[in-house]
Amino acid sequence: MLSVFDIFKIGIGPSSSHTVGPMRAARRFAELLAGEGAMARTASVRVELYGSLGHTGRGHGSDTAIILGLEGEDPETVDVDAVPARVAAVTTAGRLTLAGGQAIDFLPAQAIVFRRRETLPLHPNGMRFTALGADGAPVLERVYYSVGGAFVVGADGAATDGGAPAARPHPFATGAQLLDICAATGLSVSTVMLENERAARPEAEVRAQLLRIWAAMEASVRRGCEREGILPGGLKVRRRAAGLHRKLRSDGRGAADPLVIMDWVNLFALAVNEENAAGGRVVTAPTNGAAGVVPAVLSYYRRYTPNADDEGTLRFLLTAGAIAILYKENASISGAEVGCPGEVGVACSMAAGALAEVLGGTPAQVENAAEIGMEHNLGLTCDPIGGLVQVPCIERNAMGAVKAINAARLALQGDGSHKVSLDKVIKTMRDTGRDMSSKYKETARGGLAVNIIEC
Repeated sequence: MLSVFDIFKIGIGPSSSHTVGPMRAARRFAELLAGEGAMARTASVRVELYGSLGHTGRGHGSDTAIILGLEGEDPETVDVDAVPARVAAVTTAGRLTLAGGQAIDFLPAQAIVFRRRETLPLHPNGMRFTALGADGAPVLERVYYSVGGAFVVGADGAATDGGAPAARPHPFATGAQLLDICAATGLSVSTVMLENERAARPEAEVRAQLLRIWAAMEASVRRGCEREGILPGGLKVRRRAAGLHRKLRSDGRGAADPLVIMDWVNLFALAVNEENAAGGRVVTAPTNGAAGVVPAVLSYYRRYTPNADDEGTLRFLLTAGAIAILYKENASISGAEVGCPGEVGVACSMAAGALAEVLGGTPAQVENAAEIGMEHNLGLTCDPIGGLVQVPCIERNAMGAVKAINAARLALQGDGSHKVSLDKVIKTMRDTGRDMSSKYKETARGGLAVNIIEC
């Protein structure tokens, strides 16, 4: 069973599946070369990106991520401000230093191949890494898949890092099982999740790490509210969050316009996803393309809910993590696999259920809120213009955050009984996503991506 820390990962933008995943895969390949004694025999490395990675990898910074990963960088700790200079140095010299110290030939334009018309069998986001000797013969080859939310698996679909998970006192694989556990124990969703997390690490560590996740989310909101200019990539999208922040602070409408709260929620989401689009540091929640929804709704809780505190923040993140695990285990959190319901839709569902929890909802109301959050994101296309996580992705996070708040409020007006269960809507999301044309699943070959002329 997954952990909440498998769901929330600190990384860099603009994409968990196209940036963070490839960086992690590249680093693992470099470490594998060292571990198997193949480093000294490696003169160069060829990287082939397939399917969705082939179509939109450039717009999502996959090539940059691969360079950094091969050099041993980790998405959580890499200096994001130094990235452009490092990539430029590799491109100019045609050389990079693998993790472990071996310098190799690596001219990105030749070494990274985007195979747009080919896919590997397991998932649309496939990668093949091949180490080559001085004679051009293969030294070592591995296939990896970036399956959404920065999760990376090998050619056999097995995770490529970490050991066996700890046994959980309250294992659940479906929403129905989670509700049964809550009913049998009298525990809330967040407490069930906390007790599961305590099986793997001390409670103090769980709490400290969750507050660290929240601090990283807060930091991404703050940076997004401070930075101005044009987002990279060629679309010439202007950052709006800083201007909106100034306007809201000086507006003075307050109680005269109760909907000003919605403006602040929009701001929180826009700030995070502009930072993500600029390649800044964000928290995958459950993906980078949807990274603004959970922080925006959690910021709403912290700012506008009486008696909001760190304990509520912990419960919020634990509940959101529990809901995300249901989607990860039973459907997908990959836009390349099921479209945007797997990203913004899941984030909306997570935030809706989590908000219901911290506002005093019963487990049944939490499950209802999560279901509402997804039900009204079904069939959402993933068609980023220019392959960039900018249009419609940035605004879509703001819409997802507001929708999550409304879903929680709707659920709290009822008693938790409803016609469509969370399990049924997760299955529907999975089936709908699989039926969707690949044009609308992060390939930039349909929808807005082809109907809007790039400027």
